[in-house]
Amino acid sequence: MLKSDSVSLFAEGTFEEQIQELVNYLTRGLPDEARAAFIKPFQDVLITRGSQKPLEEDSDRRRQTIIMVLAEVKNLGQGSDRETEGFFNLLYSHVLSLFPETSKAQEHLEPLLATISSAPSETPTTKYKILSNLFNALPRQSPLRLQVVNVLLPLVVSNNDLEVLQITRSTVDRWLSQWDVLQDEKTAFLKNIADAFNQAGDSETSYSYLLSRVELLPESSPDATTAALDTIVATLQLPTVFDLNHLLKVKALQTVKDHPLFGLLRILLYGDLAQYKEWQAANTSTINEFGLDATALDRKIRFLTLASLATQHVGKDLAYGKIVSALQIESSQVEVWVIDAIRAKLLSGKLSQPTQTFHVTRAMTRAFEQAEWKLLEEKLVSWRSGLVSVLEVVANARKSTQVSRGANVHGDLAKEVPTAVVS
Repeated sequence: MLKSDSVSLFAEGTFEEQIQELVNYLTRGLPDEARAAFIKPFQDVLITRGSQKPLEEDSDRRRQTIIMVLAEVKNLGQGSDRETEGFFNLLYSHVLSLFPETSKAQEHLEPLLATISSAPSETPTTKYKILSNLFNALPRQSPLRLQVVNVLLPLVVSNNDLEVLQITRSTVDRWLSQWDVLQDEKTAFLKNIADAFNQAGDSETSYSYLLSRVELLPESSPDATTAALDTIVATLQLPTVFDLNHLLKVKALQTVKDHPLFGLLRILLYGDLAQYKEWQAANTSTINEFGLDATALDRKIRFLTLASLATQHVGKDLAYGKIVSALQIESSQVEVWVIDAIRAKLLSGKLSQPTQTFHVTRAMTRAFEQAEWKLLEEKLVSWRSGLVSVLEVVANARKSTQVSRGANVHGDLAKEVPTAVVS
């Protein structure tokens, strides 16, 4: 529903006619006596008296009039969806033209946004349209766009309508590059989006925004510690997140390097099942405090342990017995764990029940450190030697073929040349 380009709102008629239209909308449903009393202050301010400048030339009086209208907007009003949308579009047009300075426009739009979001409405789509129209009426660099989206997000989430905003990662990145807002406001916005997707049940998308938030925060930020812990908890809870190497290098995470959760993250990246069980026994209170699922954590460390074991056997057979020992499971569970790890895209290969082995063709590396570089070097040297041998075989075969062809040619020529007659 939200668009990326600003859209101008055009209004027809004189200023007096437009104010009359706005006021008439606000007085719908009022009895005649109350309606007359409501309209009178607007009539008074619109009348040009004595030495006053004409209204079209008197910007102060026009601003005063719009402020009076804004003060009377207590709900969405009584009208069709189209009429309600038209009322607010006209009101936006005047606010943005009469208060071009961002701070002044913000002063008058903030209470209006609060009124719109809290107003009762039979169909939430009316609110979505009203707010989206304001978003699109603002310049692309305007920080007020951020405020509009922050009002829209909880509104659509509360109605299970997050998809109507059509928020994508590329859209968010573009907004953050365009909006003239502080770094802290950008990171707070990423947190709001993450919360919205989490409440909508999309934890993976939520995690991607949490990660962007913590990557954007400097270590000196007062929000760095909270953001780091939020991201670590989400990492631990998501069953599909196994790539942890990048996360430990994020600067903001260094603010919690002495926290038990950071220690657990290191175990998941570098450690094994025995180290995890030791951590678990010593940090029961931490698991409870952050609502972590011990069973899910146990499953994740076993997967990562299996991936590390498989990394050492790429191109080779991995015996079931080694998997049993590393994962501390029954031999009957080996194939289940391997198949689940393949589904999680941690490794690939072929199981063999007769030989009780798993032939590894690919495995995810948990952390690319010195040992992994050394292993890669050994593989490259081995492949290079293999390629050299292949090239030698090809060269010898080619040479043998050329020699064979040469012998055949000489034989054929000898047959065709006539014997010389000596007289």
